[in-house]
Amino acid sequence: MATNPPPSHSHEVAERIEKRWAMVVIAIVTVLVAMVIFTGLNWAMMPPSRVETVRPETLHVSGEFIESNLGSAVEADGSVTVRIVAQQYSFTPQCLLVPADTPITFRATSSDVVHGFLITNTNINSMLEPGYISTFKTTFNKPGDHLMPCHEYCGVGHQGMWAHVRVIDKSAFMQMAAGLPANSRRLSCVK
Repeated sequence: MATNPPPSHSHEVAERIEKRWAMVVIAIVTVLVAMVIFTGLNWAMMPPSRVETVRPETLHVSGEFIESNLGSAVEADGSVTVRIVAQQYSFTPQCLLVPADTPITFRATSSDVVHGFLITNTNINSMLEPGYISTFKTTFNKPGDHLMPCHEYCGVGHQGMWAHVRVIDKSAFMQMAAGLPANSRRLSCVK
C-alpha cells in the first residue's frame, strides 16, 4: 500500500509553490512599471525627432502652408509633395491631383481643431492636430479616384467634411506640372 505524505508536508509544498509564483508575478509587474516609467521619462526628455510644429494662427499668412503652396508639387528628385490644411469643415485644397507610380509625401496640418485624414482604399489614416505637421509617404499603384473624409468628429458640420484624391497617369501629371507658370507650384483637379 502506498502511503500519503503527512498533511503538513503537502501544505508546505503548496505554500512554497505559491510563494514562487507570487514572486514571479511581482517581478513581472515591477519590470512593466519600470518600463512605463523609463519610456515616459525618456520621451519627456527626448521627444521623437520627426515631430514638426507650426503656428496654426499664422498658417495662411506665411510659411509652408500658405494658399499658393497647397496642393501637389513636383520636387527636384521627381517625387511629389502634397500639402493640405484642414479646417472646420473643409480640406484645402478640396481636390488633390497626384500621379500613379510615384513616391508621394503628404504634409498636412489643422488650423483649428483635431481632424481625421483618411484616403479610402489605401493605408493612409492619420490625425491632424493644430500646431503639428503630419507627414506620411505612399505610392499609388494605379490611376483612380479616392474619397478623403474627415473621420474625427470636429463639430456640427463634420459630416460634410471630405475631399477628393484623383490619381492620374504619371506622364500626364508631369506634363501638367511642366506647363505651370514659374511662380505657381499648385496642380488642381479642375481643368
